[in-house]
Amino acid sequence: MTITAPHLGSPKAWTDAQLLYALEEVVEKELNRHLKVAKDWMPHEYVPFSDGRNFPGVFEDGEAWQADQSKVTDIGKIALVVNLLTEDNLPSYHHEIASLFGRDGAWGTWVHRWTAEEGRHGIVMRDYLLTSRAVDPDKLEQFRMAHMAEGFESDNRHSMLHSVAYVAFQELATRVSHRNTGHQSGDPVCDRMLARIATDENLHMIFYRNLLGAAFELAPDLTMQAVRDVVVNFRMPGHGMPGFERAAAQMAIGEIYNMRIHHDDVIQPVLRYLKVLSIDGLGPEGLEAQEELGLYMGGLDSEAAKFDEKLAARKARMAARAGA
Repeated sequence: MTITAPHLGSPKAWTDAQLLYALEEVVEKELNRHLKVAKDWMPHEYVPFSDGRNFPGVFEDGEAWQADQSKVTDIGKIALVVNLLTEDNLPSYHHEIASLFGRDGAWGTWVHRWTAEEGRHGIVMRDYLLTSRAVDPDKLEQFRMAHMAEGFESDNRHSMLHSVAYVAFQELATRVSHRNTGHQSGDPVCDRMLARIATDENLHMIFYRNLLGAAFELAPDLTMQAVRDVVVNFRMPGHGMPGFERAAAQMAIGEIYNMRIHHDDVIQPVLRYLKVLSIDGLGPEGLEAQEELGLYMGGLDSEAAKFDEKLAARKARMAARAGA
């Protein structure tokens, strides 16, 4: 695909408004592709409502929550709460992308469609958690209130290109986190639910990844700098929730999301697909960003290798204790 827009000025003079206009045709194409392959699904069909029972409150027959009432593993419960609280901030995410991308034309249609699809994720996860009694419902609601009351401001809200680059990686990161949580949950019902959510997240990633590819053809130097900045400073959107750092550490040990997974299953696939580290024809600033990105990826791989060693040693110690 070659995009020519001589009336918009030189590449170094791109503004967000010009880039939004120049990419509108690509957004429309990707939106139409997405609508053809995305399948509607019903959240209630993935929830075992027959397993549910009343909680204390307005119901006299309510049964108090107990930690042993669910078959979900401990690491599964931790990850499910993190994933759900992340999804809960959808109103803030919608505000962020609607402010950046607009509410008109193909951009606006995509923003609203994305929001509607993402809304299903929070619905089905909360219904599952409450029905299966996997987590304390009072604490879950307290966490939700605390997290949403803080609001959300994207690290990349200053730039449309940075935002497109971020969501290309973040949607894949979310897909991987959901999928691994399902595998580690110990409950086939939970695994099926999260697999369904992960399918949505993968389609969202493809939309943004392809849009990022078009941006590379349009403004390669600016896009390379945006990708460099996003990858080097990447944070998951739920980083501001209560107890996130501790939960993230537990999820890393539980092999739901850690440096090795981040490097191998999130950052590298997008960079490889778009051939980011081998793009030629860049100017001085683009070349500098490309080199810095390559160096960072090498360092991230080294750090991931150190983590792998520590995790393997930890597993060996635990196995030794179990066999003693």
